[in-house]
Amino acid sequence: MFILTAVGFLIVFLVEIFVFIPIDSTVSTYGILDYEFAWNSSQVEKIFEVWDYEGIASQKIAIFWDFLFIIGYVSLAFSLVVLVLQKSENKIQTIGTYIVVTPFLTGIFDIIENVNLLIMSRSFITNGNAFIASLSATLKFGLLFIGIIYFIGALIHVIFNKIKHRDE
Repeated sequence: MFILTAVGFLIVFLVEIFVFIPIDSTVSTYGILDYEFAWNSSQVEKIFEVWDYEGIASQKIAIFWDFLFIIGYVSLAFSLVVLVLQKSENKIQTIGTYIVVTPFLTGIFDIIENVNLLIMSRSFITNGNAFIASLSATLKFGLLFIGIIYFIGALIHVIFNKIKHRDE
């Protein structure tokens, strides 16, 4: 599990440093999150007007790289949840058995989002694609947030239990 954690972290770190940060710095008024949460075709068209051809092209590249990023963050999130799940007990462990699927669901929603963003970047902009991309992004971030909250809470619980049992 430590290898999966390390590989996931490495992928996330390298893609973020060498792809996302440089691409984000080339786009001015609107960023990728604005595009993900455009919700309708008129907002997407407004973003595309500001981005122009070069901005759209750079964001397309970022979306393609995001597929590798998905593998990285799903691996990292899954392995961190499993690591803390293995050390937890009782209700925390029971909750974790459900939370362990959230990284995979997050990845699925991210793929759905990316496909719709790529479709729109090819000048096929519809309210349906914008809505599906934005809904998928909302579900993706929501599930990711749930996983992070579980991980932090379970980790704190595990640490407190270790400290408590060490004193006994």
